Amino acid sequence: MTAAFPWLRWAAVLWLAVWIPAYWTVWGWRNFFHLCDIAILLTALGLWRGSALLLSSQAIGSLLADLAWCLDIGWRLLFGRHLFGGTEYMWDARFPLWVRLLSLFHVLLPVLLLWALSRVGYDRRGLLLESAIAVVLLGVSRLFSPALNLNYAYRDPLFHRSWGPAPLHVGIIFAGFLGIVYWPTHLMLARFLSPARRS
Repeated sequence: MTAAFPWLRWAAVLWLAVWIPAYWTVWGWRNFFHLCDIAILLTALGLWRGSALLLSSQAIGSLLADLAWCLDIGWRLLFGRHLFGGTEYMWDARFPLWVRLLSLFHVLLPVLLLWALSRVGYDRRGLLLESAIAVVLLGVSRLFSPALNLNYAYRDPLFHRSWGPAPLHVGIIFAGFLGIVYWPTHLMLARFLSPARRS
């Protein structure tokens, strides 16, 4: 399957060669524990290997999340305030504009993933893989400062509050990911895309 994306796999490598040093320098290594940044790394790996499983898992985690990111950006541009929050950094002049603009991958990634899956097919195991990735990252995110609130491991994205002790809060956030984001996306992809051939 490595020939599934003969030129795009190299484009992904070039993107990582720019994106990783830029993000590391400006936002630090902790930033790479965000689910959306893990999605970039695993999508690049999926393109390189032609892996329907990796691409499917990242589509499950990215399609609705990136739509929310785009809606928040659009709301801020049109109405001067954020709809959900989470994109405030895009207006923070302390960070170089060109690095902030790299975050526009949130606009392109869903299109890329859907196109890639139309070629290799959708692997239903992606739901389990993305769920496992989320559980691990939520647990790891609790090791970092609450101020970072990586993956909403300390405060939820809608009410901006903590829901009890760490295990309870993490469980609620994961349930939200699974019920609101992952499961509906999985059903949509399974319905409209051809199943992947498993080697």
